[in-house]
Amino acid sequence: MRKGARLLAVGLALAMVSSCAVRTDQIARDPNTVRIALNGWVGYEASAEVLAYVLREEMGYEVQLMRVDEQPSWQALDQGVLDVIVENWGHEELMELYGPEGNGTVVDGGPNGNEGVIGWYVPAYMEEEYPEITTVEGLKEHTDLFRTAETGDKGEFLGGAPGFVTQDQGMINAFDLDLEIVYAGSEASQITEVRRRYANEEPVLFYFYDPQWLQEELDLVRVDFPDYEEGCADDLSSVPCDYPAYELNKIFRAGFVETGDPAYQFLDNWTWTNADQNQVAQMIADQGMDPTDAAEVWVEENPDVWRSWIPEGFEPLS
Repeated sequence: MRKGARLLAVGLALAMVSSCAVRTDQIARDPNTVRIALNGWVGYEASAEVLAYVLREEMGYEVQLMRVDEQPSWQALDQGVLDVIVENWGHEELMELYGPEGNGTVVDGGPNGNEGVIGWYVPAYMEEEYPEITTVEGLKEHTDLFRTAETGDKGEFLGGAPGFVTQDQGMINAFDLDLEIVYAGSEASQITEVRRRYANEEPVLFYFYDPQWLQEELDLVRVDFPDYEEGCADDLSSVPCDYPAYELNKIFRAGFVETGDPAYQFLDNWTWTNADQNQVAQMIADQGMDPTDAAEVWVEENPDVWRSWIPEGFEPLS
């Protein structure tokens, strides 16, 4: 049973490897090491930690969890310094660049089982007092409720972490909403601020998503915008529609797929539910558990789920 370094910063590696000069199959890689991107939200971390735990403890691999943002993760796959992104939200433009129709260095690994939702939310107590506030016209009428000292005459829209998928400013423009986007910072900072206002029953309008463990704790209502249609978000300066629904997927480095290694087969077989992810994320973010300990708890409680991910014929260590 071997354990590698748990977290690595990928920035240095990216700086050292030129994407135009080095292709995936030219990078030397330890075949017993799996390199998993670790993007900046706890749900993603929950997925990565459970996969890393099984690869280490049940299959004998070393695993490097490499903390890197979404778009640089694709660049890292292209440059051969990562093997897999375990939760991808759209990014069709990056698939065009690096996928089979581009330079062919990444492969769509198919759904991971999580259904992704992004939207604008308010607490249910606000809908009880202002029933129309979850409609576009009702929200437009009541943007003054969200005014803060920082936003002055405009209502505040509490944005997600910088770097997350967003079309919020385009929606504000298209629907002529008197709102200003304010960023709390990280996912954890945004959750802290939402929880504080929720506890005091203060107004708050914010970017949020699912899977997300806090959805299980707070009674939130999603604002109803016109449904997403193909092309309605192409111009991000004016977006007259809601976010699309996302079938979250895995993205593999093409060279990793070509190995056919049991680690690849395991990750290819892996799917789980939003409830699975939220259970582990809640242990990490709300209970303050070490991520590896949270993964261990889930693995011990759910052998019937993860054992189906092990490739046929592979003998687990335990």
